[in-house]
Amino acid sequence: MIDLFCGAGGLSVGFDWLTDHVFQTVWANDYNDYAVNTFNANFGGICHPGDIVDMLNDKGTVIPSADVVIGGPPCQGFSLLNKQRSDDPRKKLWIPFMEVIDRSGARMFVMENVPQLLGSLEHEEIINWAADRGFRVWSGTLLAADYGVSQTRKRAFVVGSMDVDPGRFFPPLRSHFDPRLAPTQLTLLAGAYASNAQPWRTVRDAISDLPDPEGTEIRNEAPPLDLQFGRNPTAKSIARYRAIPREGMNRFDLQRIVPELTPECWINKKSGGTDLFGRLWWDRPAFTIRTEFYKPEKGRYLHPEQHRPITHREAARFQAFPDRFRFTGTKIEIARQIGNAVPPLLAKAVALQVHRMWSGSQGTHVDGYFPGEEAARDYVSGQEPAYETRTSR
Repeated sequence: MIDLFCGAGGLSVGFDWLTDHVFQTVWANDYNDYAVNTFNANFGGICHPGDIVDMLNDKGTVIPSADVVIGGPPCQGFSLLNKQRSDDPRKKLWIPFMEVIDRSGARMFVMENVPQLLGSLEHEEIINWAADRGFRVWSGTLLAADYGVSQTRKRAFVVGSMDVDPGRFFPPLRSHFDPRLAPTQLTLLAGAYASNAQPWRTVRDAISDLPDPEGTEIRNEAPPLDLQFGRNPTAKSIARYRAIPREGMNRFDLQRIVPELTPECWINKKSGGTDLFGRLWWDRPAFTIRTEFYKPEKGRYLHPEQHRPITHREAARFQAFPDRFRFTGTKIEIARQIGNAVPPLLAKAVALQVHRMWSGSQGTHVDGYFPGEEAARDYVSGQEPAYETRTSR
């Protein structure tokens, strides 16, 4: 397997969680040196830093053979936060991704991105590129909470295979369900869920066992305490936190209760941004964890009851990273690695189906094989999967 635009390695962790390490990452790349160091700290020295376009243009770059290419080309060009940049060159980074597929001889690929990719011109171009080379493709959006992640993060996936139709294997059966769904709704959706599907995992499930944060720097302690540190908020920030003490409160509650503490820009903005300066709920999943989760003004990142933003460790838990995963770099860079990652449990659900596709193409399943209820037994249901940090291959 080759992992491109790999970041800290969330996709590779998910693929690596499958039994007996059926997938092995043999080559990886990312532009960010800090992310490369984190990837190599967990997977050995197989991640190569640098601009993938420059690397592919360098005659000295050797792309190894691989069965599968995975990765998430930078997505800011498609993001709702970047509506004005229709000519964003980062949209085109799917092209080197596809060149690596050509050069590695891979017969399957998994591309991950923001949901806005689907239906875009670039999505159409990707489908056409794949069809020209004999790939059949499935595209769709998956919700992380449906696969055991304590977070309602949505990601788009484009899965291609030269050997089988990915539409027979995707989307994966959901291992978890929204407990707010009425029984009649669940009955109508029964075919989409594993037979032993569990309720969504919550903020409480993810972080309630963690002690209060200490200090404001990365701690010289074993995980999970290494990243269980806080910030040094101003007196005004603390007053704002205390003014909205209940779960689910947000900037509109702040404005209603203490308008004198509310920033003028929020007062002038009458709609939108209901999650800004919001508290999480204990018994719901977290909202999407982005790269600046330590700033409450950026989203719903306040602890459910303590007067503080969530910590780096709590964010990593919401992203479903195992505590044993080693993050390296500065506080800001580690936050970027956490926020940019594909939640490993979501990646594991995708990896399971990719392995089934690969097994089917190798003849170990009869024609007409379709993923059934047994898929759920391969998912984690409230327990951390086995995962070991490796420093060499």
